[in-house]
Amino acid sequence: MQFIVCKFGGSSVASSERLEQIVKILKLNQQRRCVVLSAPGKVNENDIKITDLLIEISCKALKNEEYSMLINDFKNKFLSIYKPLKVPVSKIEEILTDLDKRLESPKDNASRFRDLIVAAGEDINSRLFALYLCSIGIKATYINPAESGMIVTSVFGDAQPLPESYMKLASLKKLCSEQIIVFPGFFGYTENYECATFSRGGSDLSGAVLASALDVIEYENWTDVNGIFSAHPKMVDSPIQIPALTYKEMRELSYIGFNVFHEEAVRPVMLKKIPIRLRNTNNIANEGTLIVSERLPIERDVIGVASGGGYCSFTLQKFLMNREKGFGRQLLGIFEDMGLSYEHCPSGVDNISVILDQKQLKPGSVNNIIRIINDKLHPDEIRTEFGIALVSVVGEGLVHKIGVMAQAATALSKSGINIKMVNQGSSEMSIIFGIDASDEKKAVNALYNEFFKT
Repeated sequence: MQFIVCKFGGSSVASSERLEQIVKILKLNQQRRCVVLSAPGKVNENDIKITDLLIEISCKALKNEEYSMLINDFKNKFLSIYKPLKVPVSKIEEILTDLDKRLESPKDNASRFRDLIVAAGEDINSRLFALYLCSIGIKATYINPAESGMIVTSVFGDAQPLPESYMKLASLKKLCSEQIIVFPGFFGYTENYECATFSRGGSDLSGAVLASALDVIEYENWTDVNGIFSAHPKMVDSPIQIPALTYKEMRELSYIGFNVFHEEAVRPVMLKKIPIRLRNTNNIANEGTLIVSERLPIERDVIGVASGGGYCSFTLQKFLMNREKGFGRQLLGIFEDMGLSYEHCPSGVDNISVILDQKQLKPGSVNNIIRIINDKLHPDEIRTEFGIALVSVVGEGLVHKIGVMAQAATALSKSGINIKMVNQGSSEMSIIFGIDASDEKKAVNALYNEFFKT
């Protein structure tokens, strides 16, 4: 029997009604045999996500501050979800005591303690959901990541699955043929049996690892949106939904602004060419967006327009810079030594710019960067600029299409937008423009109208 892994995000498990919707989804296709759950998210804007609540609890516990009210909020959230589903209150309360036990753990390693507490959201939710499925006559079992083999690195808060995880988790295939397995997302266990979480949103990665290990026919990622759109709905009114795109296109779009899917989760399924389908839990009729290794050609060469703000640039001017061996390496080495990563590095004959995400910078960073560059490289001039937005035109069709750069630049020009930087990677799958942050929305609309409304 072939299986489908279904991962349900925080908004999809935030209420009793949404869990009932998940049951409908599972019943529609008997191949949905592996369910990966996030911790409950928000039902409305005034709610707090369970993960955020647990982070706050762990911080207070480490500082020996009072957190009993937060514990009550945590437990009441789960009671409000599972009690209306007729799950026995005694069973719910018994499972909820797991958080109390975790809080009694040693605090000598703050990061390790934090991960143990924060992972409780997914773990408790998965145990309760498996109990709920059994209570309505669906054969299901909770799977413990430690016992099943989700082995990860000991980088608390940013763990990565180890290669042996895939071999160990493959043993779950037999169990999947007999019943639905419910697996908590977001964390695994180190080789020393210590709980370690992935980066935020890491339940996507848990699902991808299981999809690869079980060699499934499809990895479904259920959330509260219909799929991926050709532009962000907050930027463009009613953008068209993308029916299918490639893993590479998804990577390019997620680089700037498209945060529908955890970027690290693409690799495990991409290596086996397992399709990912992003779907809306609350709109089952919509087939969502399919992410595959290869897709059929479509009329448009551009698949989407993405954008993101908050970048800055350091531009160096130096006569005969091109003749100085190692100039670029030394320049980037300065940023590396300061623990900073760069996004782009466009250059000319006598000038070079380094584009950074300015969230990395501390109050004294800019002054230190300029001082070190002057001391080591002696440029004629250093110019800094902040408040830069990056806007990207993405599509595998760009490789064969002539004139996309000119078409995009003309569209921006007609809208009165000044281009500060242009960068096209060697893959020719995206063209990135650096513009003033105040023009970001106008630029996205100009490019969307050019490529999707003509």
